[in-house]
Amino acid sequence: MHIHFIGIRAAQYSAACKIWGKPDFVHKWHDHRAYGDIDTDTDIVVIGTNATLRISKWAWQDHAEN
Repeated sequence: MHIHFIGIRAAQYSAACKIWGKPDFVHKWHDHRAYGDIDTDTDIVVIGTNATLRISKWAWQDHAEN
């Protein structure tokens, strides 16, 4: 089981960690790419106020940030 934060920014991060623990993955956007990391049967997904429940048609490529 892994914990995923989606759309959680600094102001919410510490509060979310108090409730759920530190995340294994942080997803900037609620996009299809995040679901490559999420096991929908066992993982916990916490969606913050900077995300919507609707999955974005655009993907954020975090591996390009180096």
